Amino acid sequence: MTTEQKAEPYDPLRLCVYATIALLAWLLGPWALLGFAGLGFAGYWKARRAGLTRSKCVLRDTRLVLGYLGLLALVAAAAIVNSLV
Repeated sequence: MTTEQKAEPYDPLRLCVYATIALLAWLLGPWALLGFAGLGFAGYWKARRAGLTRSKCVLRDTRLVLGYLGLLALVAAAAIVNSLV
């Protein structure tokens, strides 16, 4: 590597994103969970319909990811209903 080709230092952007999501979840509670789970579900649903069967998500199989996100959305919706009753 020459002096003109300096490697850029690692940018931990993901950690900032995770912290922001955690902050929103803390402030908005189950509403944030419902929103993020719904958004993720819609994104994976669209990707699966386009042919994606394997994901970079830890669960790998998009069917498992859809099930997980759907379960999160149901839990969030139940928490919202429970808080209103």
